[in-house]
Amino acid sequence: MNNIPVLTVGQINTYIKSIIDGDPNLNYIFVVGEISNFTNHYRTGHYYFTLKDESSAIKAVMFRSSAQRIKFVPENGMRVILRGRVSVFERDGQYQLYVDDMQPDGAGALNLAFEQLKARLEAQGLFDASRKKPIPEIPERVGVITSPTGAAVRDILNVLGRRFPLAKVVFCPVQVQGVSAAPQIAQAIDLFNRYNAADVLIVGRGGGSIEDLWAFSEEQVALAVSRSSIPVISAVGHETDFTICDFVADLRAPTPSAAAELAVPDRAEQRAYVSGLMLHASGLIRQEISEQKVRVNTLSQSRVLKNPLETVEIGRQTLDSLLNRLLFAQKAGFSSSASRFAEACAKLDALSPLKVLSRGYAAVYSGGKITDSAEKTDMTKNISVRFADGEIECKPLEKKLFT
Repeated sequence: MNNIPVLTVGQINTYIKSIIDGDPNLNYIFVVGEISNFTNHYRTGHYYFTLKDESSAIKAVMFRSSAQRIKFVPENGMRVILRGRVSVFERDGQYQLYVDDMQPDGAGALNLAFEQLKARLEAQGLFDASRKKPIPEIPERVGVITSPTGAAVRDILNVLGRRFPLAKVVFCPVQVQGVSAAPQIAQAIDLFNRYNAADVLIVGRGGGSIEDLWAFSEEQVALAVSRSSIPVISAVGHETDFTICDFVADLRAPTPSAAAELAVPDRAEQRAYVSGLMLHASGLIRQEISEQKVRVNTLSQSRVLKNPLETVEIGRQTLDSLLNRLLFAQKAGFSSSASRFAEACAKLDALSPLKVLSRGYAAVYSGGKITDSAEKTDMTKNISVRFADGEIECKPLEKKLFT
């Protein structure tokens, strides 16, 4: 009993860790289970969670160096397949899974990441139809963002040159696959907007697997497309391929060639349209000329144009008639005024005091005022007797009143 060593807790945990770490069966394993108690430690970037099945559970950790390589965000209830090792966390004496890689059980990791990002961006309104900008009918400059070596750029340039060679093509070469592809695509979109270098943008590449097309499903590309003031046509892959860029773009084209057809009008169709307008305008002009000829012919047969002096004579007759009426009215007005004036003079003459005096009557004034009463006459003052032909100053001698 005395020969049995006394161990510390740390020594025990270290010993158990050495046993587990030394077991090759536990150093490289694949484990399937369901995630619970998931914690995304944003400050360090580590993932902490529990992996469980119907009967058991085990703690698990995925450090930042490994977590940043997976495309999706783990969630509680998600069934996954993990690759890693079993070891002991000596401080707590707890064995746990140290995860190096994680894949969804069933759907692939990229498919899951695609659906997660799609749901998040859709909730933010980046797919709303109200955000879609119209594609210009006749763009002067077409921006193309794709690989300089792929078939997509050749297809786009061929279609643009055939359909509408008047449009200037502004090409920005980028990688369309690999780690640096998404940043280059996003920077190219921002560059076009910064310098307003195009009227419409074609962003895309040829077909491929979901891994090949993944750069166009990165969030930074989706955000660059959404903030672009220049309308964006997404042309990624073939008709059955879909990326996040397709949903955010103002217009999705099934192929790069189709994107070029949607970006510019057809020169032949434009010529036919202009020719139709010219024919229509010519027809309208001919019709207007014909109608004006009929109008001129009708006017030329009128009496005014056949005998223009007739109108002058009619005008002279009208003027003479008006002049005669004016003279007659003037004479009638003068005659009426003269009659009224004579009648007024007769009335005034009849009422004139001189007329009365001429018939033998006289007017008596006292104090410079006419007096019409013997009773009111002041006997102390002289009176004046005015006749029609003169005036006599008198001194009253006696006042007799008639009763």
